[in-house]
Amino acid sequence: MPQFFTNKRLILLFVGIILLVALIGFSLRERDHLSWPEQFVKDTAGFVQYLVAKPAHSVAGFFENIRDIQNTYKENEVLKKHLEEYAQLKVENDRLKKENEELKAILETEKDLSSVKTIHASVIARNPERWNESLIINKGEVHGIKKDMAVVTAGGMIGKISSTGKTTSTVQLLTTLDRTNRIHVAIQGKKDVYGLVGGYDEETQMLLVKEIPKDKKVKKGQKVITSGFGGVFPKGLYIGVLEKVEPDQYGLTQTGYIKPAANFYNIENVLVVERLMEMPDNEEDRVDGS
Repeated sequence: MPQFFTNKRLILLFVGIILLVALIGFSLRERDHLSWPEQFVKDTAGFVQYLVAKPAHSVAGFFENIRDIQNTYKENEVLKKHLEEYAQLKVENDRLKKENEELKAILETEKDLSSVKTIHASVIARNPERWNESLIINKGEVHGIKKDMAVVTAGGMIGKISSTGKTTSTVQLLTTLDRTNRIHVAIQGKKDVYGLVGGYDEETQMLLVKEIPKDKKVKKGQKVITSGFGGVFPKGLYIGVLEKVEPDQYGLTQTGYIKPAANFYNIENVLVVERLMEMPDNEEDRVDGS
């Protein structure tokens, strides 16, 4: 009896192997349609894969989105930094370009003033409350700066040295509302007409040239320069262009309005012009207003 059961098991094993081989061969055949057990197994496996894959893909996509957000944030930070650096470089480039153009213009002015000695200086301070009155430059007595020397920019004359220190000096601008701040000038024409620049009209932002003789005819567009008769400033420093002329309140002289050649608002580099001669000791020999 035990031997029969042993043989029976062996027979069942052989039958199972034969059926398995037959099923494998059957499944490997090229067929247009699957059997219902194969179709059932395949559909069941596909459905299970779908149930598992859907959440897995969602979770993977969630973490991938987080990584993308982190990467985007880092990229934005880098781009912001680069934009800030670019903005700083652009500002610095514009500043250097402007300064370069101004220095070139100063050099050209220096060539035009080759007949006199000039000293280049930079503006280091300007009081906002006295913006139209004075400024401070970085050159002083040790550099040869003296009181009453003319100060010009690439545009034209802006004022004179009012006081000096060892390494700095104060420039009194032509726009200063000071009765003693007067310059003897010539209005150029076939025959020059002379007057005194003294005063500033804030409304029109023009310099005033006073004491023009009433019998002298001057007109708009004539250039105004230093006359050289004051004993302080050299002749020919450009001041501006005459815009209009009107009689003074008493009708004895005329007052001209000059559009300044120089930009008094934005001054960074200047030339200090050495005077050609010392002022006369005898006050009677001086032309009033230098």
